[in-house]
Amino acid sequence: MTMSKIIDILNNSNTPFASFELVPPLKGSDVHQLYASIEPLMELAPPFINITCHRDEIEFHDNGDGTFTKFTLAKRPSTLAITAAIMKKFDVEIVPHVICGGASKAKIESELLDLNFMGIDNVVALRGDAIAGQRYFMPEPDGFAHSSELVEMISNLNHGTYLDPTVKSGISTDFCIGVAGYPEKHFEAANLETDIKHLKEKVEAGAHYIITQMFFDNQKFYDFEKACRQAGITVPIIPGLKPLSVARQIEMLPRAFHLDIPQDLVAEISKAKTRQEAYEAGIAWCVAQSRDLLAHGVPAIHYYTMGKADNVKKIVKTVF
Repeated sequence: MTMSKIIDILNNSNTPFASFELVPPLKGSDVHQLYASIEPLMELAPPFINITCHRDEIEFHDNGDGTFTKFTLAKRPSTLAITAAIMKKFDVEIVPHVICGGASKAKIESELLDLNFMGIDNVVALRGDAIAGQRYFMPEPDGFAHSSELVEMISNLNHGTYLDPTVKSGISTDFCIGVAGYPEKHFEAANLETDIKHLKEKVEAGAHYIITQMFFDNQKFYDFEKACRQAGITVPIIPGLKPLSVARQIEMLPRAFHLDIPQDLVAEISKAKTRQEAYEAGIAWCVAQSRDLLAHGVPAIHYYTMGKADNVKKIVKTVF
């Protein structure tokens, strides 16, 4: 398989394209479940597929005597395992997510060097979310508090600079770095202006392109894009979309992702009499969003599949 940098794909593509993001299956699942979620998307010839990363979770088990035992559990296969499995089966560029949460700087560096050893040249650098029981994100004692710090470390590796100062002749990695942007601002940011300031810090640290969080109102993306350009951010910005698939997502997604659902979409989903009607309404809205974004001139559209590809496949076949 020929390896390609995402920034090169963006810069050299004559037409817009669709890319996809997958959530790895839960621990204990057969690898064929992963393959089954990817195979329908391969018919669409995506130039790359992103793979999300999930930090270990903390659970406390009741011992029955008033005491509790703390367990650290990995709920999904590792990023390295998922990446290797996909590379073995499919001829597509894989972009693993690398997160700050739940890991020391040294552990993250080791993971990045393992990815480099595997021939992976593309990553998305993210801070990650708070774990259950934490109101806000808490870094590890020897970890990163902000994704800009992670981007800086990856950039340092690209220049042959390691955390360990005794490494004098280490190889220089060649990672292309993607980062996240939030058209409706990150929920922890004081305001959108502050959030874009932090985004610019990630770009200045070495990020090559931006993929946005999902949104359902294109005007919010256009306003965000304009504000980024006015702030001096010049790297490509890829809008991220997810079609609504069930009516309850009208309430779930705003809580989980801190975004707004336009009233027109709420009305369309609410008047659906069956699950299938709600599903089709979600597809229709995403098709309209996609067409409007392409008319606006976006370089690509990134679709969040959440492990279910049928609706996204229908949207991409309709739009591209």
